[in-house]
Amino acid sequence: MEEEKESGRAFSHWWWALASGVQLGWGVLSYRRGCAGESRLMPLKAFAVASLFVGAGASASVSVLHASGIYKVEDLLEVGANIRRGLRVRPRTGEE
Repeated sequence: MEEEKESGRAFSHWWWALASGVQLGWGVLSYRRGCAGESRLMPLKAFAVASLFVGAGASASVSVLHASGIYKVEDLLEVGANIRRGLRVRPRTGEE
């Protein structure tokens, strides 16, 4: 059962990468199309295009984290501790 979960997690980053690519493509297409129609809707259209670019960046970030095997905050903290250890920097305490 645990192996099935791990194998499902191993390929979950592809879905996030696909979502990022689709959002980025949609954002570029919308940006290149420009303003069509009434000018009163321009702020809404600009917000929608900007949201597509921000969403593409967020999806790409999640994809990179999943591909790296980072699924929880504890995993990310462990990676940070390993980097600090590799740089020979003092470990952080709770007071800093």
